[in-house]
Amino acid sequence: MPKDRPQSIAAPARRRRVRSTRVRDGLTSRPRAAWLLGPALVAGVAYLDPGNVASNMTAGARYGYLLVWVVVLANLIAWLVQYLSAKLGVVTGKSLPELLGERIRRPWARRAYWAQAELVAIATDIAEVIGGAVALQLLFHIPLLWGGLITGAVSLALLVVHTRRGPQTFEFIVIGLVAIISIGFVAGVFVAPPDGTGIAGGLVPRFEDSGSVLLAASILGATIMPHAIYAHSALSRDRFAADATPVPRLLRATRWDVSIAMAVAGAVNVCILLLAAANLAGAHGTDSLEGAYAALRDGIGPIVATLFAVGLLASGLASTSVGAYAGSEIMHGLLHVRVPLVLRRVISLVPALGLLAVGADPTASLVLSQVVLSFGIPFALVPLIRLTAQRAVLGRYRNRTATTVLGVLAAVFLIALNGMLLVLVLTGA
Repeated sequence: MPKDRPQSIAAPARRRRVRSTRVRDGLTSRPRAAWLLGPALVAGVAYLDPGNVASNMTAGARYGYLLVWVVVLANLIAWLVQYLSAKLGVVTGKSLPELLGERIRRPWARRAYWAQAELVAIATDIAEVIGGAVALQLLFHIPLLWGGLITGAVSLALLVVHTRRGPQTFEFIVIGLVAIISIGFVAGVFVAPPDGTGIAGGLVPRFEDSGSVLLAASILGATIMPHAIYAHSALSRDRFAADATPVPRLLRATRWDVSIAMAVAGAVNVCILLLAAANLAGAHGTDSLEGAYAALRDGIGPIVATLFAVGLLASGLASTSVGAYAGSEIMHGLLHVRVPLVLRRVISLVPALGLLAVGADPTASLVLSQVVLSFGIPFALVPLIRLTAQRAVLGRYRNRTATTVLGVLAAVFLIALNGMLLVLVLTGA
């Protein structure tokens, strides 16, 4: 149990022993700062999943640089949200679903809360499996259904690694996939640079029509993902449960971890939108991933298009594993049912494979799945802000007033945008 963790809110020591590389500092043994990094980089995969690619590519192709500000704002909000989630796991030794499961007393209310969280997890999985299937089709001409099965099988293998080799080995693999994702999606921006004036204009907050509002909600849902909020607290819990490092040092390392992860995710997401805005605007068929790939191949070259497809494949493989981890944690924390990760992965594949089997449009399914995710944000974000502001939960590590105010403003903004989207949908605008 980390030093300085309040006894009244500390979780029992976990059976899993967390390994760490240590160096001598006088008479004490302290972990290297770099060895404390990792949970945020894994959770950050959620910000680089195929849903992000579809939303940002579609936004750039349809509206040019108009929604750059949405991507930037989403990543700034994401930094705050992911840090609060990680802090909750570090200080309490429990995940957000666990804490909610303890506080929601009525069984029917706990099941209802789980149902919406499970819907979010399913929407997440749909985006990730379909994205991997599309990438395999683009690269190897594999039918979408078989591509979905392959994506699911590889994610199963990654989850087996997590189960048998522990969180750090899993982190190393996922971070390697993040590097592939970054190269795949950023390379095109250097080959065909965007317009600087257009970028500056895109930083001014505004909308053009109801379609731009829909895409803004999709971008926010793809960036500030509810399952990433649930997962990050659990990832931090698993990594540091048996670590003797003092809590203040863990929190400093966590801030660096989140900053690095969000900087990478933010830069990649902006580059995806800029790539589409600079090279795909007005091109036929660019509102689909397949069309975007073809336009990149014809306009910039086959190397950039291939890198894009490889990045999309790595994105699907990495993010679907993290999504399955989050879904398992949600079920365990809220229903007190522990489902093995591998079994959970098999069950959660069914909806995505069903959509592929009936021939649903892959890109439309991706974008709409992100809109579903945006409606799940308040159910994860509001409890997170409330819990991290309470002394009874975090003791002296509770949020400062300014942090809580920023969190409330972010929640109000996201809820208002989702409300605007709902009105537009209901009125047919």
